[in-house]
Amino acid sequence: MLYFVIRAISNLFDLYSIALIVYALLSWFPGAYQTKFGEFLTLIVEPYLKLFRRLPLQFAGLDFTVWVAILALNLLNRVVFYLIGVLLMLL
Repeated sequence: MLYFVIRAISNLFDLYSIALIVYALLSWFPGAYQTKFGEFLTLIVEPYLKLFRRLPLQFAGLDFTVWVAILALNLLNRVVFYLIGVLLMLL
């Protein structure tokens, strides 16, 4: 049972990372953010990206906000699973 909960959490981290990548790729297509799918992704992804938009992550016309957000999400994923591992060892 616990394995399935841990696996579900891992899958949620992976799914959100994919959503961030797809959101970044939408910028290559004009009007993609105005579609239903684009609006849905914006609703899900933008609150998290706003945490990183305050940082100076734009260089030479390129925005590295999504890249840094994915790195932070992967770091959070590792920390969460490390803490779960520590808790399981204590039980």
